[in-house]
Amino acid sequence: MLKTLMLILLIALIASLFGGLNFLVKDLGGNNKKRLLYALGLRVTLAVMLIGTIVYGAYTGQIKSQAPWDKQLHPENVAPSIPTAPAAPKP
Repeated sequence: MLKTLMLILLIALIASLFGGLNFLVKDLGGNNKKRLLYALGLRVTLAVMLIGTIVYGAYTGQIKSQAPWDKQLHPENVAPSIPTAPAAPKP
């Protein structure tokens, strides 16, 4: 559910980005420059919502990192290694 919400927010963010680009090109010399500002405000709001959703998911544990460098932070997620036999002592 949370990943679906994040995907929807990301798609809406990208759509808002292209909508702002459309307003920038169409309203190049016109008087309706407020549409570009509204698109920017919507984009910032969507970005804050997306970051908030990511932080919430990481805090509750619904989103887990699978980065290789994160295994040191969470050793319980690393598969146990096969124990090796001790080396024979040298005479």
